[in-house]
Order: sequence, then structure tokens, then C-alpha cells
Amino acid sequence: MDEETFIAFAGHQRLAAGPLQEVALAAKAAHDRGLEPIMVFDDATGRTVELDLRGSAADVTARLSKDGDPPAKPGRGRPKLGVTAREVTLLPRHWDWLSAQPGGASAALRRLVEQARRDNAGADDARQALEAAHRAMTTLAGDLPGYEEATRAFYAKAYGRFADLTAAWPKDVGDYLRGLVRRVEQRQAV
Repeated sequence: MDEETFIAFAGHQRLAAGPLQEVALAAKAAHDRGLEPIMVFDDATGRTVELDLRGSAADVTARLSKDGDPPAKPGRGRPKLGVTAREVTLLPRHWDWLSAQPGGASAALRRLVEQARRDNAGADDARQALEAAHRAMTTLAGDLPGYEEATRAFYAKAYGRFADLTAAWPKDVGDYLRGLVRRVEQRQAV
């Protein structure tokens, strides 16, 4: 899997892009200079990332670091596999079928989910890219002129029109969003 990348903006100005630690340091420096508002986005999801920018740069990066946690000691019993128990509601005939499968209901559900993930990987990637672009666009450009028309062009897959409509937006915002839209276009073509 690709390394996670992030991007930070101070208002409509791009501060930095790359790994979270680098972006967090750029956001911290901008915060210390009084630039506001600072927004950090996860490129993969388009969601904003909340950063605690208090203290020194070392404090900020220490809060991001997972290396400070002591290693877990192995205990007795079954190893932790990262399994999460949640409720699943099915009809009785579904439970009957699952119970008759090798390994029981949980194993059968895991196999079905893994098969669906493989079968739908391309469509899932395209949908996630579309959702990420929409989230970032709404947050960064929701108050910019032509936002609604650009959004309509985006969902109509009129990517050339989208580029034309966003050309007058602040350069850093427009460049970033057009890049996210290119990613959508590429994943839809697969």
C-alpha cells in the first residue's frame, strides 16, 4: 500500500504535503506565525485531521509518534489478531447456511467479505477517491464562487468543465482539488 500522504493549508494557501510528521511541523510553524485557519487533510479520505499544535515542534511530533508506546508483552491465551466483535443481523435461513459452512459462521463471513473485497476493489477505490475529492472540495472551496456549478460538473464527470470552473479559484486550492479529481478520473477508467 502507498505511504499515507497529507496536505496542510492556511486558509487557501498550501503549506506542505507529504507524510503526517512533515505536514504537522509545517502546520505548527504556520500556527506559530499566526496564520489561520490551518486545515490538514488526509489525501486518501479527504477528511480533515485534527492536530494538537500546542507546545514545541518536538511536542507536536511526539504526540504523533507511536514509537513512544512500550511494546506489548505477550500474554497467555490466544494471540490478538485484531478481531473486532460486532453484531450482525441476518434472517434465520442465513444463519442456518452460515452454521453449516466449514469453520462456522465467523469463518464463512470472513471468506465472503474477503471475496467481495477482491471482486469490488476497483469500484471501491473509485468510490473512495470520489468521496475524498468531494469532502476536500466542500471544506476548502464550499464558499468559493462557482462551487455549486463545479460540483455539478464533478458529479457529471465533466472533468474538463470542472477544471475550467475551478481555474479562478485560489491557485493552491484549485491545483489540489484538480489533482484529486484526476485521481477520481483515473480510478473510474480502470
